Amino acid sequence: MSGKFITLTNKESDVLDWGTMGWLSRPATTGAKDLVVIEVKLDPTFGHNFHKHPDQEEVIYVVEGEIEQWLGTEMRILSAGDSAFIPADAVHASFNVSDQPAKVIAILGPSIGEEGYQLVEVHEQAPWNSLRKN
Repeated sequence: MSGKFITLTNKESDVLDWGTMGWLSRPATTGAKDLVVIEVKLDPTFGHNFHKHPDQEEVIYVVEGEIEQWLGTEMRILSAGDSAFIPADAVHASFNVSDQPAKVIAILGPSIGEEGYQLVEVHEQAPWNSLRKN
């Protein structure tokens, strides 16, 4: 495949209980071998709980709103224009703690499997299950 345009009308999206993942690039859609790019919309007061990508690095770039971004046990509030680099196998989480929607672009590499996205949920394990107070 020599490339592909992804428009708003043909972007594949998954609606989850915490927001929406819009697939901008993944093997099944674009034939990408090295990059997975996801537009993530976090609903107000919701987030993607503590998880990791064992064999993938990730960059999270905030496009709109503010998020509570965790990297390991460290937390920062990130605003539009801010980003976080997450090494492979590092536990992290992103929460929208405002009453307005937030949007981030998540870029992961390398691409793994048909989805391109390898995920291990750890939010029920210590210490991740006790870090957030709200």
